[in-house]
Amino acid sequence: MYLKVLLLCGICRRRLSGEAPPAGTTWPVDHLRYDMEQKTFDPDGVGVANGSYFGLPFDPETARLVLVSAPWDVTVSYGAGTAFAPDAIIEASTQLDFHDPLAPGAWRRGIATADVDYTLLETSQRLRSDAERVIDHLEGGGSPDDDYVVRKLRRVNEGCAAMNANIEAQAARWLEAGKTVGLVGGDHSTPYGLIRALGKRHEAFGILHLDAHCDLRDAYEGFAYSHASIMYNVLRDVPQVVRIAQVGVRDFSETEANLAAATERIVTFDDLALSTAAFRGETWDAQCQRIVASLPQEVYVSFDIDALTFENCPHTGTPVSGGLTFNEAVWLVATLVRSGRRIIGFDMVEVCPSADDRIDAITGARVLWKLCGQTLLSEVRTQN
Repeated sequence: MYLKVLLLCGICRRRLSGEAPPAGTTWPVDHLRYDMEQKTFDPDGVGVANGSYFGLPFDPETARLVLVSAPWDVTVSYGAGTAFAPDAIIEASTQLDFHDPLAPGAWRRGIATADVDYTLLETSQRLRSDAERVIDHLEGGGSPDDDYVVRKLRRVNEGCAAMNANIEAQAARWLEAGKTVGLVGGDHSTPYGLIRALGKRHEAFGILHLDAHCDLRDAYEGFAYSHASIMYNVLRDVPQVVRIAQVGVRDFSETEANLAAATERIVTFDDLALSTAAFRGETWDAQCQRIVASLPQEVYVSFDIDALTFENCPHTGTPVSGGLTFNEAVWLVATLVRSGRRIIGFDMVEVCPSADDRIDAITGARVLWKLCGQTLLSEVRTQN
């Protein structure tokens, strides 16, 4: 592996930070914090398999953005495997080049990987067998009140509550240290703890929710913290979330549709409505501006990979025809940042790696990179 030795003199610092910040902005002094925990790191060299996302050398204590991993997929209702996404994305991310025209040099402010708590993965695998028995029982016509599944449901719900507490504690640690936190799942139940932690630190914020599903089900399949219930639980438990803009949704129940229509805290930009607008001549840029206009100044981005079209995530657990292209999704997040809004945190969930096809992990790594860059850029723009 070829790595250049970089001297930490003023000239080298200027070379390492050679990418200009976006027009009209300047990078804060702390973009030099990466003053290289690993002094041999070469951003133009071979990707470093060091166990961190993107092979970056940053330490969580000095980086601006900290990525927390949640290897968990207990309640997935169709295809399992997203618990293995963090490791698969870490591996795929070392093949990514760092230049991002939409956020040039933003990564230099520091993107660090928090230690992965693999006890979550162990617990997830153990509880998954209980959850599968519950799901099989319900699909066979049984009830969640039947004696056969009551104890199993209790174990799953208690385990999910413990996972939420774990993620909230991890997030709180870094938020208290002044960091921005992103989460890599795992299924879509996993960001609940991070969103709760943010709710305790922000008076009001919105959620830009990219997904094929509304996730507004109340304890779906009896699981209090189902991956299909994340936004229902957020509405119930995090009053600081004043608006959820759901984008690309195209598979949801009548009850979910009625709930979304009944509250001003949800605005829906479903896949059919977006396509209809495009068919009638509205550009994607104009649609993105409409979506962004519905959100407050501070925004959390929740990105379920199944918001994208099939070719981007062929093995995701609950795939749905239709969806956004990769570039449409990226343009939407970039439009959010160009509007002057600040991203206060994000998640990227439901990537399901396959032993025979790396495209899911590759897409996940690139979505994560874009979210990191736009998040860091949004902080720069709001400081200037």
